[in-house]
Amino acid sequence: MSDPIADMLTKIRNAQAVKKPEVILSFSKIKFNIAKILEREGWIGKAEKRKGIYDQIRIVLKYDEEKNPVIKRLKRISKPSRRIYVNKEKLPRVLSNFGIAIISTSQGLMTNKEARRRKLGGEVICEVY
Repeated sequence: MSDPIADMLTKIRNAQAVKKPEVILSFSKIKFNIAKILEREGWIGKAEKRKGIYDQIRIVLKYDEEKNPVIKRLKRISKPSRRIYVNKEKLPRVLSNFGIAIISTSQGLMTNKEARRRKLGGEVICEVY
């Protein structure tokens, strides 16, 4: 597996396609931080770290009243083969600010809206709407 973040996003998309209630992923700090941002912004129900022989991340998915996933699109932007960096003036606006982009900045992972408030640029990890 050369891109664990893309693998994480694909597992979430696939689980939502078959209406699973949760996804279990192998633990890494960056994947856990992405999951926590998605939880904080209301795109997933809950993200928690599970202890064991191998640490895992448990993500509880979120659906609306008609059992449609809350996340309509989850797209990896910056890839290992092609990194996408933006400065503070060029931060992306996702779906007219109804969606979010997750940005890796010098002060950690944050949404594009938070990075704009703090006047930071960085690597665009993914977009969610």
